[in-house]
Formats: sequence, C-alpha cells, structure tokens
Amino acid sequence: MTSVIRPVGHRYPDAVRQDLVQEIHGLPVADPYRWLEDAEAGPVHRWGAEQDALYEAERAALPGLERWRAEVAALTGVDRATAPKVRGGRVFRLRQEAGREHPVVTVAQGEEGTERVLLDPCALDPSGRTVLDAWQPSLEGDLMVCQVSRGGTEDSLLRVIDVATGEVVDGPVDRVRKSSIGWLPGGEAFYYVRQLDPRLNPGEERYHRRVYLHRVGTAPGTDALVFGEGRDRTQFYSVSVTADGRWLGVTATLGTGRGTDLYLADLTAGPLDRPLLRPVQEGMGAVTRLCAVPDTGPDDPVWLRTDHGAPRGHVVACRPADLRLGPDAWREVIPERPDAILTHLVVLSGPELPHPLALAAWTRRTVAEVTVHDLTDGRQVATVPLPGTGAVGDFSAGPHGSYDAWFTYTDFVTPPRVFRFDARTHRAAPSEDGARDAGTVGGAVTRQVEFPSRDGTTVRMFVISPTGRPDVPRPTLLTGYGGFGGTMSPRYRALVLAWVRAGGVFAWAGLRGGGEEGEQWHRAGSGEHKQNTFDDFDAATDHLVSAGWSAGRIAIMGGSNGGLLVGAALTQRPEKYAAVVCMSPLLDMVRYELSGLGPSWVPEYGSVRDPDRLRILLGYSPYHRVTPGTAYPAVLLTASDGDTRTDPLHARKMCAALQHASSGTGPVLLRLERGVGHGDRAMSSVVALQAECLAFLAAHVGLAAPGGRDEGP
Repeated sequence: MTSVIRPVGHRYPDAVRQDLVQEIHGLPVADPYRWLEDAEAGPVHRWGAEQDALYEAERAALPGLERWRAEVAALTGVDRATAPKVRGGRVFRLRQEAGREHPVVTVAQGEEGTERVLLDPCALDPSGRTVLDAWQPSLEGDLMVCQVSRGGTEDSLLRVIDVATGEVVDGPVDRVRKSSIGWLPGGEAFYYVRQLDPRLNPGEERYHRRVYLHRVGTAPGTDALVFGEGRDRTQFYSVSVTADGRWLGVTATLGTGRGTDLYLADLTAGPLDRPLLRPVQEGMGAVTRLCAVPDTGPDDPVWLRTDHGAPRGHVVACRPADLRLGPDAWREVIPERPDAILTHLVVLSGPELPHPLALAAWTRRTVAEVTVHDLTDGRQVATVPLPGTGAVGDFSAGPHGSYDAWFTYTDFVTPPRVFRFDARTHRAAPSEDGARDAGTVGGAVTRQVEFPSRDGTTVRMFVISPTGRPDVPRPTLLTGYGGFGGTMSPRYRALVLAWVRAGGVFAWAGLRGGGEEGEQWHRAGSGEHKQNTFDDFDAATDHLVSAGWSAGRIAIMGGSNGGLLVGAALTQRPEKYAAVVCMSPLLDMVRYELSGLGPSWVPEYGSVRDPDRLRILLGYSPYHRVTPGTAYPAVLLTASDGDTRTDPLHARKMCAALQHASSGTGPVLLRLERGVGHGDRAMSSVVALQAECLAFLAAHVGLAAPGGRDEGP
C-alpha cells in the first residue's frame, strides 16, 4: 500500500493500490489496480457505485448543462437517409427522422410508391436499448434479413422478415455480429457469417467465425459450413453474391489487419453447400475488393479495387478464369493517383452505355472527389461536382441494367444528403429521398491547415470556427483518431457545431495511423511507429496555440483508439491541456489483448508476447505512465457496460490511477453508462453523452454554454 495524493477540494472513492508487479520478458510491469478488471467482483461494484455518486454530484454542478443539451439535441434532430436499395421493384431505405430514437427501415413499391415502415427497433423494444445492426433485402425484394442486438453488445440475432406482411418467417439465429449477407436468387437461401458455439472455445465466444449457407426455414444447426475451418480464430469474413447468383465472393482478414485474402466461386460449377472457392489473392498484405456485374461469364472482365502495388489504390481488370493466376494476370484500368486515395468503386453497365462505367470516389487531402471512368481503358470521362468540402459514402448501385447509383454527401455543416447519379448523363443531383433533410446548418466556417510534426512530416487538420480565421484566441477543442487506417474526413457532427456556435474553435486532426494519405500513412502510425501518432497530435496542439486559434490551454477529446490517443497526450504532456474527455478508451496496452476484441487488434498495435513490442507498448501505455504528484488536467473518462470492443476495465483502472496520482485542481471522473455499448445507441443517449462531455470541457476552458453566460468553474 502507498499513500494517496489527493488534489485539493476533491474526495475520491478509496481504491486499494496493490503492490502487484509482473515480470514480462525481464521487465517489471506494475499493475496496482488489476483487481478493477473484474466487473462482477463485490469490491468493484462498491467502488463503481461510489464513482457513480461522485459523477452525479459533479454533473449537477456543470454550468449550462441544460443549454448544451438543448443545443446538441437541436443540431442532432435533423432528418437523415441512406442510399436506397432497389430490389424486385421495391425500394428500401434506412431513415432517421428528427425526434426518433433509432432509424427505421422503410419500403415502397417503386420510386413513386408510398413508404411504409418495415422495421422499427422501438416497436421491438420501447426501452430504446435494441439496435438495428444490419439489414439486407433479398434479390427479389420479398424477404429481408435483419440483425438486431440489445444493450449495446453488438451480439446480433438474425431473423428473416416477409416484406409484404412484416411477419418473421425464419430465426432467430444467434452468434451473428453484423454479418454480411449473400442472398441467392429465389430467396430460399443465403450465405452469412456466424461464430462457433462458445462451449467449444470457452472465453472466446466472439471469435472462431465461419461462413455458412443457410436455407430459409431450416434450423441453423443444419447450416452447411462453407469456409473458415482451420483458419486463425481472429479472422473476420465477408460474403457477397452477384445478382444473378453466379459468383460468390469471400474475403478473410486477420483481425483488423489491412490485408485481405480473397476467394471466388462459380456457383454453377459445384453444389451451393460446397462451392469451389478459388484464391484470388492470399497473404499479400493488400486490401482488395471484387466488383462483378450479373451475366458475367468466365471470360468476361471483373474488376478489383486494390492497393496491391499501389498504396493509394487503383483498379485492375481480369477474367474470372484467370484470377487464379494472381496479380500477373491483372490489367490496370484506373491507375493510382499520386494526390488522392481511392475509396469506393461502383460498376454500371446499362444497355444504352457503349462500355461499362466506373463511378469512383477518392479523398484528396481528406476531401472527397467523385469521378467517372470508361472501364475499357480507364479514361476519365467526367468529374461529379460535390456541394462543398466534405465526404461521400454509402454507395449503392441500382438493379442490373439500370443507369442509377446513389451515394451520400456530408460535411461539417451539412447533414448527410442522398445524391442520385445517372450514368447516361454523368450527372448527380440531390435525390428526392433527401427532400425531408434539414439542409445546411450554419454558424461555422471550415478551413484546412497544415503544420509540421516533430520529424518534419506535414500533417493536415480541419479547423472549424465562427469566422474561419484566427481573429481572436478562443476556447479550443481538439480531437483525432490516428488508427486502423480510418480517415478523419469532414462529416456532420452536432457536437462540433454546438461548440463552434457557442464561440469556440473545434480542430479535427488527420494523424499518422489513419488513412488520410493511404496505407503508408497508416503504417507510419501503427505498431512500432505508434509514437508518431502522438507526436502529430502534440504538434497540432502547438499549431493551434502558435497560429492564434487557441486562447490558452486546450481541451481534447477522443474515443476508442482516439481514447488511447488522448490518454497518451494526457500522460505525455499534461501541462498542455486544460481538460480531457477520454471515451470508451484503450489505456492498459500491456493487457489489451486479454479483453473485448483485443486479440483482433494485434496487427495494429503488436503483442506483448514479442519482447520488442512489449517495450514499445509499455513505453506509451497511458495507464503505466501515470505518475504520482503530477498536476494532471481535469479528466472525464466515459465507458459503457455493454461495450464488447473496449472493455470498461480500461477506464476503471485509469480512473483509479489518476485519482491517486493527480495533484491538479481539476477533477478526475468516471461516467459509466448502462445498457449501451461501443456503437449505435438511442438518440437521447447520444445527446446526453455529448452534452455532458461538452459542458465538462467548456467549464474548464471558459466557454459559455449556448444562449448565455456562465460562471467559471
């Protein structure tokens, strides 16, 4: 036991500090709060209840909390829609209307038909704790697979719904986690991904995935095993089937690694329950996605969007008959661009088109561009204008033979809007699907800036502010992610607008480890290079101050891998920050592999089983860098008891360590939410979380809540 250093004015729940030191590869690793890993233990329950009470008291005193809540609710309460899926003359959409807790799936007979709600999670569970994880209509549009989970676990139950009646005709099938679905023609069967019975591998129930063929109306225990036997337990799989039912594609990825193994089967060449899957690529470390259209024969071209031999991505063509020959048989069609990253590809081949066309999306300096290409030679034939500096996604092609494709556009002040592309005119226009969209929300100006990191690497960052220039120093909130190749593209976020409309500056940094500049950028901030991510974030902090955006010490916020980011910033440079919100974080990097989806992340971070990686992980692990007597800033750690990705144990252990160590004046608080998880949740829960985080940060950087002035903290 050691003495407890308490910041003046804060009384924290007592937490036993054990003298636990584990030797790993000859290195002593202290872990004084390992006992907080067991959420079911009585002492953890008692400590957690006291932390709840402390947070409730602190929350009640947050200046302007209700005004923050009202502002976030107003900015969140806009109608949103995703790109439609057209199947058998029916049009399916996912809609989130203002005031609804969850999005609903709607269906209409044709473009002009009247929409009706087919699936509403709140009708299944009025508590709002049931979430729609995934859905996919059959090729004829008469059936739909839906996957729902409860309490934030993302452990889905799969059911099949009759579209005409809304009745469940098959299921539930358990051990499904947002599986892709490959429907076969006729709607009698589909391919999907399911985990093995957890009794076969105790403690590893979220691993050991397999691809199965399920026949509608039969017991899932009779499903035919198609792929995955004997492969690594952390592999993720996806499945797809062309609309004519001929070609089955299967991808396999080791954990969250970037490389994909890709397999293709001609379903006319073998039984459906034993498809002859042949490798397209294996063990190449490249991300490759197959694009094939119906009526494709063995000697017709298919297209691959891949970063093999092109770190920023390119498109190649090959005959299915030659795919087994590997990259030597590929013919480049759309070359790699030196200034942009290829992110999406949709192939359109209606009868009025002289050649198949590709609708391609790129990010150039993190900003989206959309181009049109002739797929015979890759020649660019058009550029699709976009409304502003933003992001695109959710690409969806119309039924075979049509000329339509849809995608969504968004930016920091524009909620997602659906655009419809016509391959005959090469033009895209706002779809009627978005007629109920709230449109552009004003009050903020976006500017992209550049600055050097510690090693001279140029890093880019979006700065959103009331005027678009550093006119006066303002309370500043900085966020980032920097992991898993994810891109910090400009997207509509209520918390960004709420902060800026209150008079603050919000900074959105694209750090190494992300995908802003392609796979090389990702690798430059992962594994043994992870410190580059933290150095980039530190340089972003310095730039905001030196360029005159910030009024002083900065507030920072990050979630998941971004929680690791701000945890590292907090422990490496605590003097630079006035307040920190660390959401659903990873913080104990020595033991991260032992909980949640940790084993899946070894390709990103490395494993302590490697002595060299242990030293790197221990060197930046935020939990292990907490130093008694340090004046840490105010810290709010948030976690959810249903989180099956990043276990709340990280937040608990870090909270206890900081409460013991900090000599700073700001509080260290833990907000544990129950009945939700890492991902989607009811809108009221989203609003409450964001409002409380903003109110906490604002109180420590002197930003008044929207609509009035507050007393300082």
